[in-house]
Amino acid sequence: MNQLTIIKVGGKIVENPETLKTLLQDFASIAGYKLLVHGGGRLATQIAEQLGIESRMVEGRRITDEQTLKVVTMVYAGLVNKNIVAQLQTLGVDAVGLTGADMDLIISVKRPVKGIDYGFVGDVTNVNAPALKKLLQQNFVPVLAPITHDGMGLLLNTNADTIAGEVAKALAFDFNVRLVYCFEKRGVLRDEQDEESVILSMNREEFEQYKEEGIVQGGMIPKLENAFKAISAGVKEVIITRAPDIRTGGGTFIIDEKGGK
Repeated sequence: MNQLTIIKVGGKIVENPETLKTLLQDFASIAGYKLLVHGGGRLATQIAEQLGIESRMVEGRRITDEQTLKVVTMVYAGLVNKNIVAQLQTLGVDAVGLTGADMDLIISVKRPVKGIDYGFVGDVTNVNAPALKKLLQQNFVPVLAPITHDGMGLLLNTNADTIAGEVAKALAFDFNVRLVYCFEKRGVLRDEQDEESVILSMNREEFEQYKEEGIVQGGMIPKLENAFKAISAGVKEVIITRAPDIRTGGGTFIIDEKGGK
């Protein structure tokens, strides 16, 4: 079965020209099929503030009202996505920038209100794996922005970690998928101030314990939730690591319930 590497890169990296340049150079050198999923939340927050729009977050997830949806669509699907695609082209990577609406790639439903009204936030219900597979086999490299649609004309803001996990799960039937959540730290840390305190591996029981103790919090919670769903659904390898280590395999390895990576 063909090897596919899916890299999810966070906003702090994509918004810094130097770290983004290095990340994309490393990404371009990865052998086999590859796909990039990106965020851009910090830049969306900055632009929203400039426009006088308040940003609200709950456990690392953005509350998306109508005005915020316009901002995140412009930032994610426009500025950030096309900047990444343009830079990958200079590295010889035939990248194609996409949202979930393009090619009907990712269908979501507007998240129902259960205590918290997240607004125009989408929960993924279907990934068009055949379309992505076709692009990959034609040697295109998809670059996915975290915007999906409901199939009835409504765009929805969707967590980029979720998109990476759902895409990895959908493609695991046709590829040996290695999913790498890439951010600015060396992995999941026991102590946020100590870069050497990397948790080398984690199972779900340990995740729940770390969450209860406050070791895992904020945006790391949805990242790990999606990582565990992916590994349980047949994704071969899930790693959380920093940008310079996406090829070397360092970081935090996610362990499934049977004890395997």
